[in-house]
Amino acid sequence: MLETKYNHLEVEKGKYENWKDKGYFNSGDLSKKPYCIVIPPPNVTGKLHLGHAWNTTLQDIIIRYKRMDGYDALWLPGMDHAGIATQAKVDRKLKDEGIDPRSMTREEWLEHAWNWKHEYAKNIHEQWAKMGLSLDYTKERFTLDEGLSDAVKKVFVDLYNEGLIYRGERIINWDPEAMTALSNEEVIYKDDEGAFYHLKYFVEGTNDYLEVATTRPETLFGDTAVAVNPEDSRYKDLIGKNVILPIVNKAIPIVGDLHADPEFGTGVVKITPAHDPNDFEVGNRHNLERVVVMNPDATMNQNAGKYEGMSREECREELIKDLKERDLLIKIETMVHSVGHSERTDTVVEPYLSKQWFVKMRPLADRVLENQKNKDTKVNFVPERYEKTMNHWMEITYDWCISRQLWWGHRIPAWYKGEKVYVGINPPEGEGWVQDNDVLDTWFSSALWPFSTLNWPNTDDELLNRYYPNNCLVTGYDIIPFWVNRMTFQGLHFTDKRPFKDCLIHGLIRDKQGRKMSKSLGNGVDPMDVIEKYGCDSLRYFLSTSSAAGMDLRYDEEKVSSTWNFINKLWNASRFVLMNLEGFNESDYTLDNLSISDKWILTKMNNLIENVRNHMEKYEFNVVGSELYSFIWNDYCDWYIELSKGDMSNTNKSVLLKILTNILKMLHPFMPYVTEEIYSMLPIKDSESIMISKYPEKENHIYEEKEIMDKIIEDIVSIRNLKATNNITKAAYVNYEIEEAYKNIYVKQLKLDKHEYVDSSDLQNINYKSKYITINYYEQKESNNESNLEEINKLKASIERREKLLSNENYVNKAPVNIVEMDRKKLAEEKEKLALLENK
Repeated sequence: MLETKYNHLEVEKGKYENWKDKGYFNSGDLSKKPYCIVIPPPNVTGKLHLGHAWNTTLQDIIIRYKRMDGYDALWLPGMDHAGIATQAKVDRKLKDEGIDPRSMTREEWLEHAWNWKHEYAKNIHEQWAKMGLSLDYTKERFTLDEGLSDAVKKVFVDLYNEGLIYRGERIINWDPEAMTALSNEEVIYKDDEGAFYHLKYFVEGTNDYLEVATTRPETLFGDTAVAVNPEDSRYKDLIGKNVILPIVNKAIPIVGDLHADPEFGTGVVKITPAHDPNDFEVGNRHNLERVVVMNPDATMNQNAGKYEGMSREECREELIKDLKERDLLIKIETMVHSVGHSERTDTVVEPYLSKQWFVKMRPLADRVLENQKNKDTKVNFVPERYEKTMNHWMEITYDWCISRQLWWGHRIPAWYKGEKVYVGINPPEGEGWVQDNDVLDTWFSSALWPFSTLNWPNTDDELLNRYYPNNCLVTGYDIIPFWVNRMTFQGLHFTDKRPFKDCLIHGLIRDKQGRKMSKSLGNGVDPMDVIEKYGCDSLRYFLSTSSAAGMDLRYDEEKVSSTWNFINKLWNASRFVLMNLEGFNESDYTLDNLSISDKWILTKMNNLIENVRNHMEKYEFNVVGSELYSFIWNDYCDWYIELSKGDMSNTNKSVLLKILTNILKMLHPFMPYVTEEIYSMLPIKDSESIMISKYPEKENHIYEEKEIMDKIIEDIVSIRNLKATNNITKAAYVNYEIEEAYKNIYVKQLKLDKHEYVDSSDLQNINYKSKYITINYYEQKESNNESNLEEINKLKASIERREKLLSNENYVNKAPVNIVEMDRKKLAEEKEKLALLENK
C-alpha cells in the first residue's frame, strides 16, 4: 500500500540503481525494430545546468516512450572533452596549487587533465542518475576514447587527401587569454563602448592629408596601405601616390579598391592585412606586406616601436596622447559598437594573422543544401522553421579553422621535417619528423558523434548498421551552427546518409523575467537543488510540458511547486483506488455490465490514448502534458472517482484499475519515479516494471453514452454555479424532475436529500431546465440588488482581465498549456455566471 503522504525523496530512493542493475536501460533486442538517440555530450568541466536537464529530459521521454511502444531503444550516453573550457579549468586548478601549467611537459599536464576528466565524469553520472535518465551505459563513449580518436584521424586524413583540408596563413579569431584560434561560431558579439578615432595621414611631399577613421588606432603599426574607391572623384587622382604613416613615419601606398565605400565615413580606409579579415583580402589583391604588431597574448610586439610590451588597451591610450601632441588627431567620436568576445573566456577576440588548418567548406555545404531538397533523405527540423537556420549557414559559410593551440584534444595527425609535410593515421617512418603541436577544434570530433559512437569507420559493425542514421537529435537552437550543421555535412560526406532523421529543437531557459541565466545576474538555478526540494518528477514534468518546441522556457518555481501538487493529487487518487482493490485479482477483473459513467471514462480514455500517441509522435510534449493533466485531474479524479464512491462492484473496480494503469503508463516517460512506485502496487500488471510495460493502445471502448454523461456533467456544473451565484442556502426548498436512468447521479452529485412541493407564491424561484433534469429552488425573497451589483462588477473586471490576457499571443504561446486552458475555462464560467446575474 502507498504511504499516506507523497514523499519524493522516499519514492526516488533505489529505483534508478534497480532499473540499471536489471538491464532495463540496455538495448540490443534484435527481435524489435531499432530506435536510436545519441545524447548531446555534456562537457567534463563541471555540473550539469538547467538547460542540460531540459535537453536530457526531452530525450528520456522519447526513449522511454519508444521502449514501452515495442522498440529496441538505444539511448547512447557519452561526454565531450571540451578542449578550451577543460584546459582552462585544469590550468586554473594547477595554478591554485602553485604549479605553472606551462612549466610542465605535455605528458605531465595530460595526466592531470585525465584525472580531472575521471573526477567530473563521475559527477555527471551521479547527476544523470538523479534525473532518472535511462541511458545504455554499456555503450558509453568519450570523444577522446580510442575508437573515436581513430575515427577523427581517418576523417582528417581523408579530407586532407581529398583537398578539403589545407594549411594556410589566414586571419583567424585569436583568444589571447586561452592563446588559441577560434572558429567564428566561438565568437560572441557584444555591444561595447568604443570610438572612431579620426587621424591625419599626410600625402607624401605635400601639406595635404587624408582623414582616416578607425576604431583600432593601435593597429596602425601594421598598416601597409590606405584604400580609396577608384570611382570616388575626391580621391581617384591620388591612387598610386603614398601617404606617411603617422608616428611610424614611413611611406605606404594609396590603392584603389572597392572595399572602400565612398558613402561610409570619410571614404578612406587604413589597410592592416595582418589584423583584419577584409584588409587581408585587400592585401592579397594588391600584394601588400603583412605586418603582425601583437604577440599571442595581445601585447604589442617589436613592430610597435616604443609601445612594445604594452597591452593593446595601454598602447591605444598612449598612442592617442602622442597623436594629439603631434596634431595628428582630428577628433574622437564615441559610440557603441559590436565587438567579438571569446565564448569561453569572454576576452575580446583579436583578428590575427596565423598559419592554421582549415576545412574547405563550400563543397561540403553544397552537398547539404542539395540533400535538404529531398524529403526522403533530408534532416527534418521540429519546428520546421529552424531548417532555414541551417540552410542560411550553409549558403554563407566560410572555411572552418579547425586547429587549436591546446594540449587537451585530438592532436593533429600531421608531421613536419624541414619543408616536408606528412599527413597520415600513423606516424611517418624515418628520423627527424616532428608532429604538429596543435589539436583539433572540439566540434571537429563532435561532428562525427552520431556515427563514430557506433564504431564507424568499421562499416560492417552491427551497431552502426542497426542504429545509424539515428532517429532523433534533441538540441537547442543556439548550437545549430556549432554542431547540427557540422554533423550533417560530415554525416553526408562519410556515410552518404543524414546523421539523424529528425532534429527536435528546444529554446533557452530564462528566469521568470525572461532574462538569460548568468553568474553576473545571480539568477542561475541548479537542477539538483530543485530535485532535492520538489523531486525529479516535478522538475521533469515542468521542463517538458511548459513550452512548445523551439520556444524559450521561463523557469518559475511556483509552477514546479504546482506540478508537485499535481503529483500529490495523483498519489491520493491512487491510494483511494488501491484501498478499494485490496484482495482484487485477475479472476475478479471484468468489464461486463458497464455503467454510464464507466462507458464515459472508457471512451474519454480511448480518445486520450489516441491524442497522446499522436502528439508524442510529433514531439508535442506540452500538448501531451495538458491533455494528461486535464484528464487525470478533472475527468478521473474530480469526476469518475467521485462517481464511483459507494458503488464498488468488480466492474467498477476493474475500470478504476484499467484507467489508473493507462494513466501511469502515459505519464511514465515524464514522471518515471512516482509512476513506478504506484505501478508496483497494482494487483494486476503486465510486467514487473512500468519501464518495460506496454504503452497503451486505443481499444474498442467507444460508447455513445459519453455524450449523455457529458451533458449530465454540464448540468451538474451549471446547477452548482447557479446555486453559488444566487447564494442558495441549504434551507431552500427544492423540487425536481429527473430522467429515471440518470436520477441516482444527479441526486448524489447535487446532494438532493429532500424533494418538496410548496406553495411558491411568496418565495423566490431559481430554476434550471435541460434535457434530463428540471429543478427549482425556492427561498424567501430578499433585496439583494446591492450584493448582485457588487458580484456583477467583480465578474466584469475579472472577465476583462482574462480576455486581455488570452488575447496576448506571448502569454498564450509561452505559458503552460494547462494554465492557459484553465483561464479559458474560468472565462467561460464567469461569462455564464454574469449572464445569469444580469437576467435576474
